[in-house]
Amino acid sequence: MADFKGIAEALIEGNADKVKELVQAAVDENVGIKKVLDQGLIAGMEVVGVRFKNCEIYVPEVLVSARAMSAGMKILEPLLAKQGIKAKGTFVLGTVKGDLHDIGKNLVGMMLKGQGWKVVDLGVDIDADKFIESAIKEDADVIGLSALLTTTMVNMKGVIELAKTKDCKSKIVVGGAPLTKSYADEIGADGYAPDAATAVEIVQSLVQ
Repeated sequence: MADFKGIAEALIEGNADKVKELVQAAVDENVGIKKVLDQGLIAGMEVVGVRFKNCEIYVPEVLVSARAMSAGMKILEPLLAKQGIKAKGTFVLGTVKGDLHDIGKNLVGMMLKGQGWKVVDLGVDIDADKFIESAIKEDADVIGLSALLTTTMVNMKGVIELAKTKDCKSKIVVGGAPLTKSYADEIGADGYAPDAATAVEIVQSLVQ
């Protein structure tokens, strides 16, 4: 019997080898791939997200769990693609022009991947053109903009304005330490996330 509970628990503990072993065992048993994803990996990552939001665990533990999830996803991704199982949505994200910080961005990307999303991570120091071109090319549901400096957060406005002129239909969510809800509203963002766990909730709510 496929051990979904064991997969979830190993992921929560950040035990990548155990996750890999149990996911592979479930695949070898011909268990439905979607079931392994939903009841094993996603179930585990949801617990991690809740604990992180409640300050029961912190960034290092989330990153370790996210790596364990990635180990399981490496096995499942080609099989999901083969079966034509679609991702919940497509999320393009990056840190805005002039900013090289990436921990928060990486966290959001990993947690959304753990919820069954296709994540296109553009990296750091990304200009408005690249965000919008990628979003249009990937037919992204949501664009995520990250910034850690007050001097770079102003570049978010340029991305939002360019999206309008290019008729880009993607919703835009912004986040990062110096941002506030009122600033996000002022620049016309569709959502504001004070932390990674909230970002995941907001992104998912925008496509429901």
